[in-house]
Amino acid sequence: MLERYLQALRTDDPGAELPAATRERLKPRFAPGASRRMTVLGMLVGATLQDLLQEGDDTLVYSSTYGESPALEQFLESFPAASPTLFQTSIHPSGVQQALIGRQRAVREVLPFAGGPGIVAHGALAAMLSPAPRVLWCGGDERGTWLREAGSASERTFAFALALARAPSPPDCGRIALFPGDRPGALDLPAWFDLLRARRPWRGVVGGGWELQLDWL
Repeated sequence: MLERYLQALRTDDPGAELPAATRERLKPRFAPGASRRMTVLGMLVGATLQDLLQEGDDTLVYSSTYGESPALEQFLESFPAASPTLFQTSIHPSGVQQALIGRQRAVREVLPFAGGPGIVAHGALAAMLSPAPRVLWCGGDERGTWLREAGSASERTFAFALALARAPSPPDCGRIALFPGDRPGALDLPAWFDLLRARRPWRGVVGGGWELQLDWL
């Protein structure tokens, strides 16, 4: 069994909030002008990480199924007169990189994971196996438009950030444990986010031959 103790949790679920409204809501949390160069996903991840980032030896694990797919949609929509500005946005650093660049924060290492049915299992395993005393596991997705029809963009917008420690240090708020298993199945990122946001105890298959147990204190 592998385990980590959950020191802090931050989530953001905009629901039906329009992207422009999400930008306006989060803009005060960033340096003046910084949000203009960020995607909505970058702003969401940056906001959830805001008070968890520390200077030091933390490892950062990032999970996103679709990444910056809405930025790619907007660039493709600009054809045939391709927009240089939208091109730059479409190849922008990932949401978590945007958060780090804007705050000029250094971390021990960044372990990014994208796509695939086992994305939660990969993120959890990376967090558990990291030698760092403290791991920040963050992630999320941004709702797409026409790419959703092709299964290449998210159906919803959300973001989360967890601070995980190797040993208990009250007041912890929970515990995550991984167990080897042989049952089929996988947990997708939106379902993982829903478990976190509701602080719901859970044990089940996350994928890749692993089962996860989530307990709250």
